[in-house]
Amino acid sequence: MRISSIVIIGATSGIAQGVARLYAERGWKIFLVARNADALQAMASDLKSRGASDVGVLIADLCDTTRHGEIVSTASRFSGNIDVVLIAHGVLKNQQEIDNDPNAMLKVFDVNAVSTISLMQRFASALEPQKSGTVAVISSVAGERGRRTLYTYGATKAAVSHFAAGLRARYLPLGINILNIKPGPVDTPMMAGRTQALIAPVSAVARDIVRAIDSRKGVIYTPWFWRHIMTIIKMIPERIFVKINF
Repeated sequence: MRISSIVIIGATSGIAQGVARLYAERGWKIFLVARNADALQAMASDLKSRGASDVGVLIADLCDTTRHGEIVSTASRFSGNIDVVLIAHGVLKNQQEIDNDPNAMLKVFDVNAVSTISLMQRFASALEPQKSGTVAVISSVAGERGRRTLYTYGATKAAVSHFAAGLRARYLPLGINILNIKPGPVDTPMMAGRTQALIAPVSAVARDIVRAIDSRKGVIYTPWFWRHIMTIIKMIPERIFVKINF
């Protein structure tokens, strides 16, 4: 019997770790990619103790797109048939942190959009011969509308969401699903020191992601109520929305 496999990019992020633990409990083979070698090794040991059949690691700077081909090929050799790819890396910068530094703004695009889109396309292409699998990517509800306090971050997530929609249309007829994950604020280290209402625990978001992968959904909001919140926010007229300071 073939053992299922998942590749997790940005594996040491809070949401990625929560998802990895759930797949470890299923006995899956797990391949982890991130920058921090010590954190990767600690995570690999933890996942093995939780039941993962095998865990592989690759240390990589995900902004170095010249290494993306290597990441895909190494993950494919370790995994064999890849069932799931989760792309979960990113940075969060409040707009006031980078307002006067265009280079810092572009760096956010490099991390959250350019590198993510590169990996999405490469993994989708790699899955094409097997005619199965899911590429799941973490976007954000922040990509739904430009906010004065978060518009650079939101723009990167909007780019990922639009690319995911087109990629899904391209690859779904070939048996490959593209899942766009839109979380609200999640209680991870990325959110440390930031005051947020309706912050969700990692465990709940991770469960939502795994359920969505299992059911081959195309888009999910997590927690579920963010779909309704964002529907309302998108209905606010622009002349009013630009006056809202959030």
